[in-house]
Amino acid sequence: MKDEHFEVNRQTWNEKVKVHAKSEMYDLEAFKKGKSSLMSYELNALGDVKHKSLLHLQCHFGQDTLSWSRLGAKCVGVDLSDEGVALASSLNDALELDAKFVCCNVLDTSKHIDDTFDIVFTSYGVIGWLPDLKPWGKMIAERLKIGGTFYMVEFHPIVWMFDYLEGKPIMKYGYMQDEAIYEEYEGTYANQDSKMISKEYGWNHGMSEIINSLIEAGLQIEYLNEYDESPYNVLPDLVETKSGNYVTKDKLYPLIFEIKATKV
Repeated sequence: MKDEHFEVNRQTWNEKVKVHAKSEMYDLEAFKKGKSSLMSYELNALGDVKHKSLLHLQCHFGQDTLSWSRLGAKCVGVDLSDEGVALASSLNDALELDAKFVCCNVLDTSKHIDDTFDIVFTSYGVIGWLPDLKPWGKMIAERLKIGGTFYMVEFHPIVWMFDYLEGKPIMKYGYMQDEAIYEEYEGTYANQDSKMISKEYGWNHGMSEIINSLIEAGLQIEYLNEYDESPYNVLPDLVETKSGNYVTKDKLYPLIFEIKATKV
């Protein structure tokens, strides 16, 4: 069944690329003129990436990959969506950058890419598309150089316990739920007024599963941080802060976590 789940998700992401490329959230015209799509969490964590090789997992249509490229990294982006990879490649050519893009299931990355990297990076809404994190952790370790850095910044597992389709968060899903979660709805997080139908299979992963998948793969965890501020206003009723990030009104649970790890 999982192959069928991935295919449904691939088709949905192909449609999302078309909508997102025209959305205010992704602001493609500003990006083309030089605006970075990277947020403070990842910029602070990875610092100077000049002359470093960087593998970006689940890169969508490549804005973050190309933003790292603009900062001097030698980048490769991977994504399941062929439409996303096609747009990323065309943006790379138009901006005269040197990133490369590969279309594949992220769990199959090592079947398509032999190189090892100084940095493996992934961010914001990525691991929920994967049914099992053990092969994900193994692949990350395979693609990292000895001494290389893995960094992820992601929505907190508690965020995915809620159903948001009614316009307010309703706790519905298990923190450690094994079964796939299927949702079908009109629109997308970057354009809720879009008429596209999103059909999505996702999986919830608790913090211990995330951490242990990396440790079992041979990575050494440098830190795990949790934050109640999100750089994206993609959940109902968030409030903007002075920092430009967004919080829930009551701040009862974290919205974001980040992990930095090293291959030893």
